[in-house]
Amino acid sequence: MTLTQADIDLEIAAEHAAYEKRVAEGAPVENHPRRDYAPYRSSGLRHPRQPLVAIDTGKDPELVELHSPAFGERDITGIDNDLTRQHNGEPIGERITVSGRLLDRDGRPVRGQLIEIWQANSAGRYAHQREQHDAPLDPNFTGVGRTITDADGGYHFTTIQPGPYPWRNHLNAWRPAHIHFSMFGSAFTQRLVTQMYFPSDPLFPYDPIIQSVTDDAARQRLVATYDHSLSVPEFSMGYHWDIVLDGPTATWIEEGR
Repeated sequence: MTLTQADIDLEIAAEHAAYEKRVAEGAPVENHPRRDYAPYRSSGLRHPRQPLVAIDTGKDPELVELHSPAFGERDITGIDNDLTRQHNGEPIGERITVSGRLLDRDGRPVRGQLIEIWQANSAGRYAHQREQHDAPLDPNFTGVGRTITDADGGYHFTTIQPGPYPWRNHLNAWRPAHIHFSMFGSAFTQRLVTQMYFPSDPLFPYDPIIQSVTDDAARQRLVATYDHSLSVPEFSMGYHWDIVLDGPTATWIEEGR
C-alpha cells in the first residue's frame, strides 16, 4: 500500500501528541528527534541498533586523530564561502547572504572552526551523480561551500536560494528549501551536521524530517530569520542563523546525541 501525505500527516500528529503527553507527565524536553521517528520511514531502517564503539583516548590521546582527517585555514580559499563565484558564469536563481555565529551552550563564540554547507540549486536539484530529481542542473552552481569561524564565532556565506524538491518517503512528498551545515570541531569524529530552513515555508507541516523535531521551540531554532542589514543592495537578500552546539537551546543535530 502506497503511503499518502494524509497518512503521514496522521502519523506526525500522533507523534506530536505523544511527545506533548510525555512532557506533561514530567519527561524532559527533547531538543533532538528520536532516531526511529516513524513518519520518516528510512530512519527506522538505518539508525544504529548497537552501542557506539568507545575509544580509550586516555591510553593514546592521538588515537582518534590518527584515523580521521583534520582541517585548517590552509584548505580555505578566498571564494570558498561565495557559491556564486566558483564557476565562470553566474548561477541561476535568487542570490542570498547567510550569516550567523557558532556558539557554545553559554553563548560564547566557538572560534576557528570549519563550517561546510551543501545544498540543492534553485530548481531543487543537487549536483550529485545519484540525484534523480527531474529538474535542470546549473553548470555554474555546484552547491558546496566552506569557511572558518572568526574571532567572534561568525560565519558568512553568499549563495543561491535553494528550491524545494520531491523525495520518496511517501506519495507526493516534498522537502522544504534548506541548506545543510556541517561543523567539524578539531577532528572528523567530532563532526556535527544540521539543516537551516527559511521562514514561512508552506511545506513545514508536511515534512517528516523537520517535524521529527517534535518540540516546537527546538524546531523553530532551525529556521533562519530575514535580516535586512545583511541584504546587499541590488544583489542579495540576507538571513541570520546562529548555531548552538549544546545545552537547553541547542540547534538540532542529525542522528540525535
